[in-house]
Amino acid sequence: MGWIFQKVLYPSLTWSRYSSEKVIYLTFDDGPIPNLTEWVLDELEQFNAKATFFCVGDNIRKHPQIFSRILEEKHKVGNHTFNHLNGWQTNDSEYFENIAQCDDSIENNSEIFTSLFRPPYGRIKKSQIESILPKKEIIMWDVLSGDFSQSITPERCLHQSIRHTQKGSIIVFHDNLKAENNLKYVLPRYLKHFSKLGFEFRVL
Repeated sequence: MGWIFQKVLYPSLTWSRYSSEKVIYLTFDDGPIPNLTEWVLDELEQFNAKATFFCVGDNIRKHPQIFSRILEEKHKVGNHTFNHLNGWQTNDSEYFENIAQCDDSIENNSEIFTSLFRPPYGRIKKSQIESILPKKEIIMWDVLSGDFSQSITPERCLHQSIRHTQKGSIIVFHDNLKAENNLKYVLPRYLKHFSKLGFEFRVL
């Protein structure tokens, strides 16, 4: 898969935070959106789990109350561009402007500055990395749940998510409609499995 080659090419990006501690870093991409993001927050609360939400700026603009709830419940937010842009297909000036637009959405609705950025689709050019890294930590992952895929069953999604998780893993889920069916099956079972093993779920 393409992101595995990127991991080799770009070690300066954050792919995991491996340690001896029983810690998992849950991340959710693409929200906030009504109903599904709120469902995710309810599930996290049941397990006293904290997560990092990589928000699309336009979704923050549309759903500021849900965005506020993420922060009120002590989760963390990161920048996921304003329009969910593919870095490989976007010229640098437009890409940077879109990131700044997302920052504005975050700051206008929270008065905080986020130092975390995740490129949509995990697709980002070297030139974009070089410009972003001094200002923000670029967060990737070592566990891709695949919840967005229409060709994966919920059971398979859960199995591979559990199998690949290690201490300090960063796992990607999606609070978007494409992932809803898989996510609603996988997330509660994933949280229950690792909670029973004594893991904590922390923000990045």
